[in-house]
Amino acid sequence: MAGQVVIVTGAGRGIGRAVCLRFAVDGAQIVAASRSADELEETRILVEKAGGHCDPIPTDVCAADEVVALIETTVGRYQRVDVLVNCAGVAPLSDIEHLEPPLFDMIQLVNVGAIYHACRAVWPVMKSGGGGTIVNISSVASVDPFPGFTAYGASKAWVNTWTIGLADEGRAHGIRVIAVAPGAVETRLLRDVFPDFPKDQTLRPEEVADVVFTMTQPDCENASGETIFVQKENGE
Repeated sequence: MAGQVVIVTGAGRGIGRAVCLRFAVDGAQIVAASRSADELEETRILVEKAGGHCDPIPTDVCAADEVVALIETTVGRYQRVDVLVNCAGVAPLSDIEHLEPPLFDMIQLVNVGAIYHACRAVWPVMKSGGGGTIVNISSVASVDPFPGFTAYGASKAWVNTWTIGLADEGRAHGIRVIAVAPGAVETRLLRDVFPDFPKDQTLRPEEVADVVFTMTQPDCENASGETIFVQKENGE
């Protein structure tokens, strides 16, 4: 990955931060995007302590103009984008009777809209550059949602289908698109909703980041369009 440019959204914490660290230690130039400048600064410090390079760019990935600016700034500085990892997401728990329109709209705005904006903005850059890889973070809930996660699971099912369709579009241009769908991951996103979830049933963010990294490597070039499910079995 030395010399390659990797943009990571949702990079302020959780899976996004772990992805930044995983790619950075392999020599990639990291462009970290998140709404929180303070969290991005923490990510930058951790990446640089690990010997990597990180360029934090505060971005609201739900806003099309800010995402376009993120891509344009990256290209202006590094003349390329090799990998885009869409990690930004929300996972509120709500049954249908309490799923008010603003909450439903917010789930779609972040889990669907942010990926759409980022993929659309980076596409011509990767196309003109001869290819690239996009990894979209999905969820096991995309195929197995439980009560209260209906809207969240449906938004992640969209991610899986989007990945399939975009992969088909990208093959002629050397652009690969893959989804990684973890189960429960030990993050604030999980603990805010399930504070008592058994820790022995959660993945570490670093485990998910390892899978994301692996899927961008040449050995996985034929996996475009696939959703890779990653789940910890009870007791492991």
